[in-house]
Amino acid sequence: MTTTGLALAAVWPEADGGVRPVVVEADASGGDLMIRFGLPSAPSLLDVAAAAGQQYPGSLLGAACELPFGVRAVVAVPGRGPCREAVRLLAGEGGRRVLLGDDHDRGTVLLDVGRLGEDVEPLLEGADQVVLVARGGAEPLTHVSAYGFDACVYAGRLTLAVVGPCPYRAEEITKALGIEQVSFLPWDAKGVTVMSSAHHGALRTDGFRPSPLMTAARKVARQLAVLPEEGAGAGTADGGCGSTGSAAPMVARSSTGLVRGPGVEESGS
Repeated sequence: MTTTGLALAAVWPEADGGVRPVVVEADASGGDLMIRFGLPSAPSLLDVAAAAGQQYPGSLLGAACELPFGVRAVVAVPGRGPCREAVRLLAGEGGRRVLLGDDHDRGTVLLDVGRLGEDVEPLLEGADQVVLVARGGAEPLTHVSAYGFDACVYAGRLTLAVVGPCPYRAEEITKALGIEQVSFLPWDAKGVTVMSSAHHGALRTDGFRPSPLMTAARKVARQLAVLPEEGAGAGTADGGCGSTGSAAPMVARSSTGLVRGPGVEESGS
């Protein structure tokens, strides 16, 4: 699922004067990016959580690092203990203030919250959009219905991103699960390899023959980037962007939470 978040960040629409999004590993079970890319243990999610209780916590970007393929991220240390407490602090009022920034802050924060649980529910309840990432088989999709997403709480802001081969059409999934927005992300071994390498490499996101994952992720990102008052929900069930064709400008910082669904393993998500 972290790979899905990185892919969305890599192709996020150039709104807010070109401000790039920031991926935040807000997984109570611990992070993966620090080990994957050989990053130092600080700054990290722990620093953001520690600043959340201060009167002037500073900018979230102070804890962000640049990943080899050009995506900004706030990484988390491995291990459930420290990360669970950090996520709890981040889900509080001070933490949400750090994530959303001040009135003059712009841009988007993509929260990788791991699996759904009481630790991250406050983060999802405050997010502008929520993305549930799941495999496309019958068993994982059946288990999605057991995740307990409240239709009232997440109405109009829940997207199911189906990763890999899927024998069902978006309309069939919507009818069975009651999730209006359904998008498909292909299994793209080359794209995943670039986003998993500690060496600097070019991630082909547009132009001639872009990565299949990047092409599909761009459609999802455009759908998520449209704010409700500017027509979010105009997207089609297959992840299209509706009649606008592009993302509406955001007036302030927004957040999107990504949840790991059934059957999703970190190596291919």
